[in-house]
Amino acid sequence: MCVSNDVPAEFAEALADLRAQGARPGVHVEEIAAPVRVAPYSAAFAGEVTGEDAGADDDPVATGRFVVLHDPAGQESWQGTFRIVTLVRATLEPEMAADPLLAEVAWSWIPECLQLAGLRPGSDAVAEGGTVTRVMSKSFGALSNTPDAVDLELRASWTPADTRLGAHLQAWTALLSTAAGAPPLPAGVTALNRRFTDRPPRPHTVGP
Repeated sequence: MCVSNDVPAEFAEALADLRAQGARPGVHVEEIAAPVRVAPYSAAFAGEVTGEDAGADDDPVATGRFVVLHDPAGQESWQGTFRIVTLVRATLEPEMAADPLLAEVAWSWIPECLQLAGLRPGSDAVAEGGTVTRVMSKSFGALSNTPDAVDLELRASWTPADTRLGAHLQAWTALLSTAAGAPPLPAGVTALNRRFTDRPPRPHTVGP
């Protein structure tokens, strides 16, 4: 979203802080079209992490969206005038589907990644909420040679304490990396798969 004269100063500050952030190694981030009709002002970013052996036509190991919503009048459920809405999807190793604590572990990444970015859950980020979904796919018949797959979807939203949203974007990219099993990981977090190792970062692209 381009900043014009009728954009509130708070939103302009938040957007400038987001666009000033550099890329986390191994994560490709770009600014995309923001959703409309959800809030008076919004901005959005897309990200992906690709495994070390992936070819140009291979799907990324993890993808996601980072959306910032701003309503100068505020919304009661937000507990503020800003709301960050995130999505992370990752393909995991099939054996992880049997882990009864997978959802709890995935949700624990939220505070871990916020802290890794220098943010305090419950203070710098409040009113956290979200869901963790896992889907196991098994192929049959003519597709029986297709490997089984486990997809993890993590949706999380929270309200930032101020307009310094760059750190929140960093937390989200750390979340993408963690879901992909990519090092470096936040302290105390264990990767769920090992399909990613250190590699040169892809270009970081933001909007105008």
